[in-house]
Amino acid sequence: MGKNLYITTAIPYVNGTPHIGNALDYLLADIWTRYQKQNGRDVRFQVGTDEHGNKIAAKAAEAGVDPQTYTDQQYVSFENLMKKVGASYTDFIRTTEGHHKGAVQYIWQQLQPHIYKHTYQGWYCVGHEAFFTDKEVEESGGICPDHQTQYEQVAEENYFLKTSEFTEKIRDAIESNKMRIVPEYRKKEFLELIKDGLKDVSISRPKKSLSWGVGVPGDDSQVMYVWLDALSNYITVLGYPDKPEWQDYWPADVQVVGKDILRFHAGIWPAMLLGIGLSLPKTLLVHGHISSGGSKMSKTVGNVVDPNEIIDNYGVDAFRYYFARHIPTQDDGDFTWEKFETAYNTELANDLGNLVSRVANMLSRYQAGVIGDAPQGEHDMQNYRQAMDNLKFNEALDEVWSMVRAVNQYIEQVKPWEIAKAKDKDPDADGHLSEVLAHCVGNLLQIADLLVPFLPTTAQYIHKTFETGVVVPPQGVMFPKKYLHSTDPHAKKHEG
Repeated sequence: MGKNLYITTAIPYVNGTPHIGNALDYLLADIWTRYQKQNGRDVRFQVGTDEHGNKIAAKAAEAGVDPQTYTDQQYVSFENLMKKVGASYTDFIRTTEGHHKGAVQYIWQQLQPHIYKHTYQGWYCVGHEAFFTDKEVEESGGICPDHQTQYEQVAEENYFLKTSEFTEKIRDAIESNKMRIVPEYRKKEFLELIKDGLKDVSISRPKKSLSWGVGVPGDDSQVMYVWLDALSNYITVLGYPDKPEWQDYWPADVQVVGKDILRFHAGIWPAMLLGIGLSLPKTLLVHGHISSGGSKMSKTVGNVVDPNEIIDNYGVDAFRYYFARHIPTQDDGDFTWEKFETAYNTELANDLGNLVSRVANMLSRYQAGVIGDAPQGEHDMQNYRQAMDNLKFNEALDEVWSMVRAVNQYIEQVKPWEIAKAKDKDPDADGHLSEVLAHCVGNLLQIADLLVPFLPTTAQYIHKTFETGVVVPPQGVMFPKKYLHSTDPHAKKHEG
């Protein structure tokens, strides 16, 4: 792995409010970024917003403003969420920016040998801004399962990209893991999808059908299809084609995508890259969807969870903890307020928060806060490192938590408070107690190091408390108990 690394996240449409899936993209990319930086690498981390297309134009018209004004208002809530999740991104792109639009037109010109004009007829879903095959439409009974709307039959003259001619190269890259698709079963799914070859894709629409987008160079009657414009952002944000430093970071080491957009990222995007002579990304990390209590989150059902609400009520590290550990990095996961709050109160407040304050308090009480020589934590890091390198962040956090539990068990077994009581009778008690507490501190500092990518504020809190060799009494409780969605098991039950 070189010194310069690059990670990307999918850019969401700004026509709605940011949701938990967007937050998950930013979180996963941020964990990886912080881990790599901790290991001395230089990382560029891209985020952004996708601001063209019919859905945007329609929403702007509803709001009674022009599309540019609308996107200027809308992108802010996405930027706020990125910051709120703690994403340490370096590059933010809006597809309405001048440099990006110019670069996309340049990419179109580079792709010219692979572009042809053709009349197209097919099933279109406005929600996806995408065409679907007869088979897909038939399987879903003519109704898009994601948007609950009917597919429309559309016929028009468009430009097409000869994606089909890149099928073999793309298939080889995926099979040989030159472009790794993680997890493996998503790779198999995608290879199955293209077993009869990639289909050529429509990359423009007549201006009368799509007015809000990047114009096709040399043809005023056509506008670029939004996916071509959106996918290009991963290289234009680095400065492609005119700022040479883009070459220091491309190909991307990891591109984080949700499972619903894998086919664009494993099919169309590599074809575009091959068509302009660039390397393919090294890894596509595909995460699943988050359901709520086992059912799909939907506005109509009213079970949509707003990431802002979680962060506002419990703090950013509590959000990061649940979504990094209790949502499998490479699979679907589930969120309920009850599950979340149980994890918060038992794992964060009890297992970790309580442990840190106990150790700090015992040091203050028995040794005036002076920490003896704290040994290096001696937990084996191999499983943690392996989980991080395999992009299984939930498994890496499981490792950290088994260390947290081990320190708790150690304290219960050796009972430092009893050693302290024996000071008068036992001349060795002082040394023994000092050793026991220093051992706890060494392990807590190791735990803090491992938490840096996941819970940066918590890691800093632990380091600050113990790292100088004298306990710095912490400001405020790390994870104060909260019962907004459950009842306190220790609350006295009042008999009515």
